[in-house]
Amino acid sequence: MVFVLTVDQRDSRRTADLVPELLTRLNSRPRRVGLMRRFERTAGDEVQGVFSDPGAAIDVVVELLRADRWNIGVGAGPVLEPLPRSTRAGQGAAFVHAREAVTRAKSSQYHVNVEGSDEHQAEQVETVLWLIASVLRRRSQRGWEVSDLLADGMTRTEVGAKLGISQSAVTQRSQAAGIAEEVRGRVLAAELLGGADVVVSTDRGSRAR
Repeated sequence: MVFVLTVDQRDSRRTADLVPELLTRLNSRPRRVGLMRRFERTAGDEVQGVFSDPGAAIDVVVELLRADRWNIGVGAGPVLEPLPRSTRAGQGAAFVHAREAVTRAKSSQYHVNVEGSDEHQAEQVETVLWLIASVLRRRSQRGWEVSDLLADGMTRTEVGAKLGISQSAVTQRSQAAGIAEEVRGRVLAAELLGGADVVVSTDRGSRAR
């Protein structure tokens, strides 16, 4: 099974073109685990990437949800193989599902939708992503400070020293920010999308209980 992300910029007629910046951010990091084909602009203000690993796909979805500027479609299913070198030339059910999902996302409250051969599975993943999106929308700047530092590998003691607050205050901000809920949601979404044997970012998890 392959996972295709089709991502479309919201309100693109009234805002600057954000696609070049997004492509740089998504493609310039050390190669992502499970990224089969790099993100490319496919048409207008839309980009597309192909993953073999559900956890890696979910990580990118959450990154895009944080930005709150994109309609996100996730498609799960088979593709025609061998995959062409260009993402734009890919064909198969996963690409069709991603197209259907991003179309739905344009009118969705949380701007992320999931389509797949297993409709029940897709709906479950979509539900978890909506819950994660709700958590991220409520997170304050202080909460993001703690979340980002924990994601960088700092301990709560180190985060407290960095921010000039107590370890207890770090814990309180973590709880208010829903960091543990986000981490567990990522893992659950990845498991539902592709099965239990997945790799997903959980750096925050060991410090966010």
